Amino acid sequence: MDKYSILAIIAQLLFGARMYSQWILSEKKKKSVTPLFFWWLSLSGSFLLFIYGYLRVDFALMLGQVLTYFIYIRNLQIQDQWKRIPRWSRLLFFLIPLTILTYGFSHDDYGIDTLLDNPDIEQWLLILGVIAQIVFTLRFVYQWIYAEENKEAVLPLGFWIISLLGGLMTLTYFVFRQDVVLIISNVMGAIIYTRNIMLYRKKV
Repeated sequence: MDKYSILAIIAQLLFGARMYSQWILSEKKKKSVTPLFFWWLSLSGSFLLFIYGYLRVDFALMLGQVLTYFIYIRNLQIQDQWKRIPRWSRLLFFLIPLTILTYGFSHDDYGIDTLLDNPDIEQWLLILGVIAQIVFTLRFVYQWIYAEENKEAVLPLGFWIISLLGGLMTLTYFVFRQDVVLIISNVMGAIIYTRNIMLYRKKV
């Protein structure tokens, strides 16, 4: 583990808390449900993991977080929760990631060329990581479209199917990256995705 791993650990604890809580609540109700705190924990974890990816110069990881970050905010807006936090907090949630992106892509040490041509990551592995993050991120794009159409911030069956597919691809990436924290997280995630699919099938 490197000196930045504490950020990944905290982020994964937040992501783990959202998934385990959702899983436990779903088991109690005998169906797949989406608690409100799922979105708050998602936003907080994504924020920290984005910073972690930036510090490790891991473009694939940053890409996955920036694509879902604003979807989490949109789901909170749909549930009329976003306006419940102070306006300055909402402004910071928007400005901090944008500032990091602007600085990172313009700074000599962390420019876009460095991120896409990282000497610490083989090119084929970087490509795998980017594709895995895109597929994994599609679950929230799917969920976002579903939420907009139904005016309800829930996690439909398609979300869990795409989660399992993307999660396994992401797991492969982190196995090659030898990132123990994220390997464990993705293994546990695959178990929860599979269980939610089973709960949906039982409902049908």
